Amino acid sequence: SRTVSSFRDSPAARTMLPVRAVYAEPAAAASLRGREILARFPAARVVEVDSHWRIPGLHGNEDNVERWVRVKGETLVLGERKTLTTRPNGRSADFIAPGPSNGCAMACAYCYVPRRKGYANPITVFTNIDRIIGHLGRHIAHQGRKREPNQCDESAWVYDIGENGDCSVDALICDNTADLITAFRRWPTAKASFATKFVNPDLLTLDPRGRTRIRFSLMPATDSRLLDLRTSAVGDRIAAAADFVDAGYEVHFNLSPVVLRPGWQDDWTGILRELDDVLPDRVKRQAAAEIIMLTHNQDLHEVNLGWHPRAEDVLWQPDLQQGKRSQNGADNVRYRDHVKADAVRALRELVSRHAPWLRVRYAF
Repeated sequence: SRTVSSFRDSPAARTMLPVRAVYAEPAAAASLRGREILARFPAARVVEVDSHWRIPGLHGNEDNVERWVRVKGETLVLGERKTLTTRPNGRSADFIAPGPSNGCAMACAYCYVPRRKGYANPITVFTNIDRIIGHLGRHIAHQGRKREPNQCDESAWVYDIGENGDCSVDALICDNTADLITAFRRWPTAKASFATKFVNPDLLTLDPRGRTRIRFSLMPATDSRLLDLRTSAVGDRIAAAADFVDAGYEVHFNLSPVVLRPGWQDDWTGILRELDDVLPDRVKRQAAAEIIMLTHNQDLHEVNLGWHPRAEDVLWQPDLQQGKRSQNGADNVRYRDHVKADAVRALRELVSRHAPWLRVRYAF
């Protein structure tokens, strides 16, 4: 068996999460997982709250815009997931699972999650992980065997377990991610899946046995330095792929989000060539990709102007964008239909030319 690493206790992890305040629902704080988390941050101030969704001074506080990044690292919320619902998806996964967290310690300027919380988006950890896993087990059993292959997977039902967070970062806080990966090992008809922008070597110790798909999100370094704050360098995400394949993960890539600006095709050519040069054949043989064009939001645009206006120089482009009502009812903006279609076609051609081994599972 692998030796459990201590990255969770490393200086890099402490830099990502220098937690000073924990807002906790009483039941969450009293649970086994909650007590484990509070023991990890003994110096943090613990504040009891009635609901992880409604925290005075945190949610809806416009002054937090000026402290956007600090709030993400210094604040943690503990709650219980009250509603356990698995939703059909059909794009990245067959189903969206009830995730073990909401929010993130990273600060990607295009992230959709903070739109629901208002001016603050730290990690909320759901401590009732046993109920989440129990729900998933029942749902998977009800599905039975997958009878026909689809673009999500040839034979397994794929469950996205990290829709509203980053499971690699969550693993710095507690074992929710590890517990889910362990659970999927015993479900032969299903796979877990999550996207990440953070390389956490502790995940290499978990022995997923091919039942977890990790999707490293990639974009040109020029975009990442501007938009992907507090994330692992894109080159580090690419370099980690072979280690994760060797550790028993299926490794895919999200080409996401694709931001249209002068020179974007040249920069995407560069990252595709890097993939082709760096990745060994054993990674290429099992790899696939998703192309996801940028979706933005008026409210998030206003928030970003308060803490990172340079990002909006490329994210907010009214001449190229149109309104879009998302599946969750949000009013967003995306590239106009013809602009998006042309860009997707161009990026597919770049993939075919520079990384022909990279199967594009879907483009959205």
